[in-house]
Amino acid sequence: MARYDYRCTGCGSVFEVEHGMTEHPAITCPDCGKPAEKVFSASGIEFKGSGFYNTDQRGGSSSTPATSGSSASTESCGCDNCPHKDK
Repeated sequence: MARYDYRCTGCGSVFEVEHGMTEHPAITCPDCGKPAEKVFSASGIEFKGSGFYNTDQRGGSSSTPATSGSSASTESCGCDNCPHKDK
């Protein structure tokens, strides 16, 4: 069961209703009895820090040479102005 915020179309009162995610019940205001609409808001999820990209490997190991940071992947680099050439 999930909890959702609803706003009354008559009096503007905001209240919480618990129902299944796949259910779409007709909700009425507990104060005045008029129809209510679901209130949509931004998600509370924030992605901060490292670990959200393919190149952000925790523990320093990777299954691909491109993201592992090993010297084997930089030795085969043929570019002249490569920033990791000095490693």
